Amino acid sequence: MKNTTMATISLALLGAAGAAQAQSSVTLYGVIDAGLSYVSNADEASNHRWGTQNGILSGSRWGLKGQEDLGGGLKAIFQLENGFDPSTGQSNQGGREFGRQAFVGVTSNTWGTLTLGRQYDPSVDMVQGITGDNYFGSIMATPGDIDNYDNDLRVSNSVKYVSPNYAGFQVEGIYGFSNVAGATGQGHTWGAGATYNNGPFALAASYLYANNPSAGRPTAAGGGWNSPSSDSLFLSPVNIGYQTASAIAIARAAGQYAFGPFTLGASYSNAQYKNDGNSLFSQYEKFDVGNGFVNWQLSPAMLLGLGYTYTHAHGDTSATYHQVSLGSDYSLSKRTDLYAVAAYQHASGTQKNADGVTTSEAQASNGSFGYSSGSSHQEIVIVGIRHKF
Repeated sequence: MKNTTMATISLALLGAAGAAQAQSSVTLYGVIDAGLSYVSNADEASNHRWGTQNGILSGSRWGLKGQEDLGGGLKAIFQLENGFDPSTGQSNQGGREFGRQAFVGVTSNTWGTLTLGRQYDPSVDMVQGITGDNYFGSIMATPGDIDNYDNDLRVSNSVKYVSPNYAGFQVEGIYGFSNVAGATGQGHTWGAGATYNNGPFALAASYLYANNPSAGRPTAAGGGWNSPSSDSLFLSPVNIGYQTASAIAIARAAGQYAFGPFTLGASYSNAQYKNDGNSLFSQYEKFDVGNGFVNWQLSPAMLLGLGYTYTHAHGDTSATYHQVSLGSDYSLSKRTDLYAVAAYQHASGTQKNADGVTTSEAQASNGSFGYSSGSSHQEIVIVGIRHKF
């Protein structure tokens, strides 16, 4: 999720006799982020949980990225990135070898960048970097990550274009193919975004649309999200009842202003879970999310943060979630830091159950951790260490 310090292996590739020398480089990089956590009301029986926690400030990963100078200002690029759980050594993102990112393409300072593969959408590339999640990770995320605030959705089978940077202004577009013969409009994903980042001000906006094909969505219990181009966002009781949605549409906007040792930021998103004849729920569910944060760079090594997230669901059911988040991060070096984060959330109203038909009292579920509280409130405290290489 975040920028990493990378060790670069530079290679000089010599062409055939008489050919110009081409410059190429490959970078090995990674992040290991692990902590110890306490979660109140961590299951349907409202039991508390003590244990390890993975990927709090940054998703643990290792990857390779590289480029080759093709001449005339054009470069070939690639990136392969694997996400893993350091507590178990297992791969994340459904067990994919390179589930975080896997793409190849070309880039030019004049024409921009065009890539093919499994990639982030514009809400991640353009908007996420100026939200509280960029600094303190999942603890600042929207309950259940219902609006992809915490980067849980990637787009497979995709082609993406990112424009050059024009004095801080950039635009981006992505299209993920369903790769289903005769059903181009079933299971596709597309998105667009724009950002302006120049000096103390930063602004960004994005739109993401993901379609869920009818196949794999029976009108009885057992169906779910089955898109071949986009990952599932159904991580918690907040939105699990809408996994048979025909489509998800997410609009996001954010702004950030830095002055002295302080950074202020705010964001808004509207996530719509749409239904059709193959959905188990009967009408659209809409989530409006407002988020604000303030960071204080107390010293060159110490960063403190405070965030608040308001989430309101309406349409099919009605629920409200209030979440307050705290974060502190202390840098031991450029590559290693210690952190402590905490959050409290209170839920009210009703939400749809996993069967997509019945409802129950709304359950609190902090950030994008996905714990089903079985209660209207939940607290979480995590202390951890992050190392970048």
